[in-house]
Amino acid sequence: MYSREQIERAVKAKGYVWFEDRSNKGYDVNIVGVRNNAPTVADKVTNVFDDYITISFKINGEWQFFCWSATVDPGKKGVQQFGNKKGVARLVPNQYRGAYAIDSHGGKYTALCQRLQPVTVYRDADRNLAFDESKLDTGMFGINIHKAGKDSTWVENWSEGCQVFKRVADFDAFMKIVQQARKIWGNKFTYTLIESTDINAN
Repeated sequence: MYSREQIERAVKAKGYVWFEDRSNKGYDVNIVGVRNNAPTVADKVTNVFDDYITISFKINGEWQFFCWSATVDPGKKGVQQFGNKKGVARLVPNQYRGAYAIDSHGGKYTALCQRLQPVTVYRDADRNLAFDESKLDTGMFGINIHKAGKDSTWVENWSEGCQVFKRVADFDAFMKIVQQARKIWGNKFTYTLIESTDINAN
């Protein structure tokens, strides 16, 4: 688990925007995913929820912070049984300004969906359970932020590039926050993906 201060320092150190809510309207959200890229993990497909999705925002001038277990990487089934002929997608760390909106995820339920701007992913088509970062692909791929099961153990094909909450209750709490943010700021959200070593370096 991380603190808001750690996330803020890492985001600013990368030169990305950190939303400070200077107008004091509240719910000016910073949505930041953290990929576990510790040396023990390297490029392995771990198939577990060993990453985090965080959100930082102010209410009445006071910072609020949540850090939830998630995956930002595809699981074993996603890597071996992907549907895109170019290979399974894995989001490239970056800040994707205004790329996301609250919308329907696969016609099943409301989530935060990549609808407004392209994102860049790595494409891996060799199915060898080691992530390949040599091929880049930029476009509208539906790299959404959604949920797995009630409290999932294995990633499998819950993600084929999507950013996925481990627990439904955490996702529901996240959605309540972003729905409140939409009322104030509109249906446009920025998502930032960093790596665990970005935090450890700050």
